[in-house]
Amino acid sequence: QMQLVESGGGLVQTGNSLRLSCAASGHTFSSTGMGWFRQPPGKEREFVAGITWNGLTAYYADSVKGRFTISRDNAKNTVYLQMDSVKQEDTAVYYCAAKAHSGSYFPRSSYNYWGQGTQVTVSS
Repeated sequence: QMQLVESGGGLVQTGNSLRLSCAASGHTFSSTGMGWFRQPPGKEREFVAGITWNGLTAYYADSVKGRFTISRDNAKNTVYLQMDSVKQEDTAVYYCAAKAHSGSYFPRSSYNYWGQGTQVTVSS
């Protein structure tokens, strides 16, 4: 079992920055690939970013590439999502997730543990 708790969400103005954190417990975090997903109002949950267990490789959705950065600190059992130059279309509930197995980081089916989500609202 792995428990994931997101924090850092809130209201931010267009063009500004926000950093989300996800604290993990109860499992071998340091050997697990991690991901961030988001669910905009009225839409499906979508992949945002993923990072390998050692932090050496990261994956991004085209919509956030160049603006968002995923990172992790295995000593703190925490994964981060740095969001820069945010846009109104980044408004969503953001979820942290832990991968169930090796393979692609992009599909939701690759993950078996999820946090409760944190709301990010971008205002103009």
